[in-house]
Amino acid sequence: MYTRYFGLTEKPFAIAPNPRYLFMSELHREALAHLLYGISSDGCIILLTGDVGTGKTTVCRCLIEQLPATTDFAMILNPKLSTADLFKTICEELKIGVEEAAPSVKTYIDRLNAYLLDAHSRGRNTTLIVDEAQNLDIEILEQLRLLTNLETNTNKLLQIVLIGQPELRDILSDPKLSQINQRITTRYHLKPLQSTDVSNYIQHRIAIAGGNSRNVFFSKQAIQYVIKISQGIPRIINLLCDHALLGAYANNSDHVSLTIMKKAAVELAAINSHKRYPSNRVVIPLALVLLLITIPMVLYFVDGRDNLALLKHNVSLLTQTLHPPTVKPESAQPQGSPSPADSAAGQDGGKTGTIIGQPLPGKE
Repeated sequence: MYTRYFGLTEKPFAIAPNPRYLFMSELHREALAHLLYGISSDGCIILLTGDVGTGKTTVCRCLIEQLPATTDFAMILNPKLSTADLFKTICEELKIGVEEAAPSVKTYIDRLNAYLLDAHSRGRNTTLIVDEAQNLDIEILEQLRLLTNLETNTNKLLQIVLIGQPELRDILSDPKLSQINQRITTRYHLKPLQSTDVSNYIQHRIAIAGGNSRNVFFSKQAIQYVIKISQGIPRIINLLCDHALLGAYANNSDHVSLTIMKKAAVELAAINSHKRYPSNRVVIPLALVLLLITIPMVLYFVDGRDNLALLKHNVSLLTQTLHPPTVKPESAQPQGSPSPADSAAGQDGGKTGTIIGQPLPGKE
């Protein structure tokens, strides 16, 4: 909708993992280098983790484009599979024919092993890539480990790339999965973009989409706001910038101002998902509540009757603090009528003693 308005050939901030739009920050360059090294160095299991939206899948697509011509690969995008479906998917991806009407898991493994041996004899390598690997069941992870046992005396016949969110590292650190963890020869954790990279990231995507680098699409204040809200996560940057460009188009503006960017963030609810509630607003009142309640309860066991009154009185004070009464002006009080303080004193029957500056029943 806004592409022609801004002189673009396509939307620059689509969230599809298009490898053409991969911004090779230092972090993404390192991630891709680790994957390529793991595959080219006859690694066993290669692990890539990262937070949601940091660009893991885009890096993976770029990896596929840069695989050597002698490498065949199978890609699993939905790892929530049974064992039989896992091997069926691998065989389908590698175009391995299975003639049986209802093949067993052993049949799939035998066909896969024969295929890998034949590929190795022809000088070809085979790689299995599993995206969203944090969703793999323990049983499937164990089956993947067993696949790494397919080997010759000198080479592994299959290399496995696991791509997933940070919890995948926690899963693999389980002592029950130590055999898998020990077979990970290369691992890398992809972090969000540095604040200094966000502006370059935005300009890179605009340039790929045909934008003129001399045009200012986003004000400096708008970009600073994107850095603050997105925390360097590319997917959130894309959502914010795409919505902001649409807002600029709707307002007939030639660029995205801070006001337009803030409106886009509110509409996408990006602020609420990243806002941090100030801890002192919670900690201080909670500490006061505990202080007002805990101390009288402890003292109650020392002197039951008097300190029970103290407990009730402090609870009353706490209620008044949280829900203060409405105070009427003095002029509205009839002359000669006792004040609330005088009434309270009269109800105490003249007894002395204080509880936090007010009369304490029973103390003399």
